[in-house]
Amino acid sequence: MIVAILAAVVLAADQFVKYLTVENLPLHEPVPVLGEFLQLYYVRNPGAAFSLGSEVTWIFSIALAVVAIIIIWKAFGLRSRLWAVVLGCLLGGVLGNLTDRLLREPGFGVGHVVDMISMPWMMPAIFNVADMFIVCGMIAVALLVVLGLRFDGTREKDDVAVAVESNVAESKKDA
Repeated sequence: MIVAILAAVVLAADQFVKYLTVENLPLHEPVPVLGEFLQLYYVRNPGAAFSLGSEVTWIFSIALAVVAIIIIWKAFGLRSRLWAVVLGCLLGGVLGNLTDRLLREPGFGVGHVVDMISMPWMMPAIFNVADMFIVCGMIAVALLVVLGLRFDGTREKDDVAVAVESNVAESKKDA
């Protein structure tokens, strides 16, 4: 349930910000928010990051759909609240950009993603709300994997500790 609720909230926030962008911002003109630190810069991105792969946009649509299906599949039987939060945010971001690919111009499966957030001092990329949740979600996935937290809420090192204790107990028994 957590996954579905967070995904819906992230998707709604992403699409609302994109709606406001399309309706209110000039295309390809920077609008300073905090000088050059943070700007709004409305672009329609036909490709992936930095508009790479714009001639194979349909592949991104398929990849996003596959990722969404895998996240939904993994959500069933999920027992870790932390994983539920991470997967919900990640799913919302994926669905936000997939919605653009499916429903925006120039057509189904090849739609351009609306981007609007620019921080030129840090990087040349222009991104959107969905992108933020995808990047943060993937960082969180990596951290959870490194920390050994499983989908069922147990930790990998718990298994290691049990195995070590078992070996120690057997060693004492043999001695």
